[in-house]
Amino acid sequence: MEAPDHLASCKVVLAGSIAKSLQIEVGKGLSELERKPLLVGFLANKDPSARFGFGFLLREVDREEVETHIIAANQDEAIDGIIVYYPIFNSRQDQYLQQLISVEKDVEGLGHRYIFNMYQNIRFLDSENLQKSILPCTPLAIVKVLEYLKMYNTILPYGNRLYGHSITVVNRSEVVGRPLAALLANDGASVYSVDVDGVQQFTRGEGIKKRRHEVVEKEAWALEDCLPLSDVVITGVPGKAFKIPTNLLKEGAVCINFSTDKNFGPEVKDRASIYVPAIGKVTIIVLLRNLLRIIHNRKQTSTPGFEKRLDSADNGQSLRDASFRAQ
Repeated sequence: MEAPDHLASCKVVLAGSIAKSLQIEVGKGLSELERKPLLVGFLANKDPSARFGFGFLLREVDREEVETHIIAANQDEAIDGIIVYYPIFNSRQDQYLQQLISVEKDVEGLGHRYIFNMYQNIRFLDSENLQKSILPCTPLAIVKVLEYLKMYNTILPYGNRLYGHSITVVNRSEVVGRPLAALLANDGASVYSVDVDGVQQFTRGEGIKKRRHEVVEKEAWALEDCLPLSDVVITGVPGKAFKIPTNLLKEGAVCINFSTDKNFGPEVKDRASIYVPAIGKVTIIVLLRNLLRIIHNRKQTSTPGFEKRLDSADNGQSLRDASFRAQ
C-alpha cells in the first residue's frame, strides 16, 4: 500500500515550474528587440515530435537538400537562428551539417567554436567578455534545473559551486551526455559518465585545482558502482525497457530524467528526495535564451574594434573563468 501523500518524502518538481523562473529573463530580452526574432528549424527526418510545441517556422525538407537550405538560411538576414533536427543521416554527414551553420545563427551551440569553448571551459568569444559563448540547449537546461533545485552552492565562487557533489549521467552522446558531464565537472562536480561501453569519470582533479575537466576511464566499473555514490542521477536513455535500479540509489538522491521515456520507475519516489520527470519546457526556454544571446552577440560584431577583440580571444587571451555556466 502506498504511503499517504502527507508522509511522502520525495518532492516531484515539474519542468513548467522551473521554466517560469527563466521566462522573465527571456521576456525582458524580447521586449528590448526592435522586431520579433525568427527561428527556423529544418526537419529532414520522420520525427513526429518536431511538429509540435514550438512557436517558430518549421521547414520540412528532403535530407539531400538540407545542406542547401542551411546555406541559404545563413545568408538570410531575416533569420536570426537555425536549428536542425538530428539524426538525419546517422553518420559523419550530420557532424558536417552541424559545422555548416553560421556561428552567428547556431542557436544550439553545436558548431566547433562553441563546442571547443565548452570543453576548454572558455566562457567568452572575445577578450573584453562582451560576447558569451553558446552552450548546447539540453545540457544547459539541466544545469538550470540543478540551479533551480539549489544544488549549486552560492557560497562558493563561480566555477566551484558543484564542488563536493558526485553526479551520475547515464548517457554519453555527443549532443547531450558528454557535454553535460563536461559542464558539471567544470563547475566542480565529480561526474560518472555511463554508457554501454563503460564508465568514465569527469573531474577537475583533486581539490578541483585544474582549470578544466579531465577524463579518466573507470576500468571494470558499471552503473551499479556509480549509483550508491551519487547525490544526483541524471538519465537520458531511449527505450522503455531501461530503468534505473531504484534499490541502488543513494537515499535522498536528486533524480532527473531527460529521456522521452521514463528511466525511473514510480518507486523512485520512495528513495529520492527530489524527482524531475522531464525537462522539455526548460529546454524550450533555454533555446529562446540562446537565440537572444546570439542576437546580442551579433550586435556586438558591428561595434568598432570587434575584429581586434576577437583575434585577441582566439590567441588565448580571453577570460578563462573556471565556471562556464551561462549566467
